[in-house]
Amino acid sequence: MIEPNVSRSCAWCAGGADGTGALSDEDHSENTLSPTGHLVVAVCLGFIGTFGFLNNTLVLVLFCRYKVLRSPMNCLLVSISVSDLLVCVVGTPFSFAASTQGRWLIGPAGCVWYGFVNSFLGVVSLISLAVLSYERYCTMMGATQADSTNYRKVVIGIAFSWIYSLFWTLPPLFGWSCYGPEGPGTTCSVNWAAKTPNNVSYIVCLFVFCLILPFIVIVYSYGRLLQAITQVGVKTINVYNGLYVEIVFFALCTKLSTTHKVQFAIVH
Repeated sequence: MIEPNVSRSCAWCAGGADGTGALSDEDHSENTLSPTGHLVVAVCLGFIGTFGFLNNTLVLVLFCRYKVLRSPMNCLLVSISVSDLLVCVVGTPFSFAASTQGRWLIGPAGCVWYGFVNSFLGVVSLISLAVLSYERYCTMMGATQADSTNYRKVVIGIAFSWIYSLFWTLPPLFGWSCYGPEGPGTTCSVNWAAKTPNNVSYIVCLFVFCLILPFIVIVYSYGRLLQAITQVGVKTINVYNGLYVEIVFFALCTKLSTTHKVQFAIVH
């Protein structure tokens, strides 16, 4: 089922003289980046990929090493770090290499694979942040202190984040929209430009269910928490076991979760 989409998504690769995914002369004429621009993008992606890999690895090492961090809630943070680490391992190196050469290097199937993997992991990160914010809201607004040994709800939340993300990023592999080249031709993603009903309907659904909806959950959850904290006083936070350490850990992970989002901004 993927092969037809490969042909349709990456038909631009067919013009490559060597059949390896190089851009044709016509494709080069549509490339808006100069060699210097590609070099700047490559440097930025190299820095982001290296920084993201090292820091997300650090988060996982800290989680494994320090028992105080192994709370159910922090497992969601680990899930976010894992998704971002995978982006740095299976995504960034290919866009970095393509930017150094000014063209896509791993062919049509590689373009579809890259677009799917990066879209999937990006949605995982965002949905996980929404689930985390809602869980934090439920925990802090609950009448009783959270059970630090109950991992059931967190496991369900993590499974939901990954399955939900897979549900919304698989359709382009089966004909509802498609994955193809984007930006300067050195990265691949969902086909944002096509105006066909098939493509537009998918983009609208992706926008609503994988961006607007999680954004509303995050704003609502943290908005209510902020309102509660300002009403009862900041000291109330201290009733939660190890929350100060968790807040530091959360800040670190949340900052790192922007790795692939920054990559997306750079190549556009």
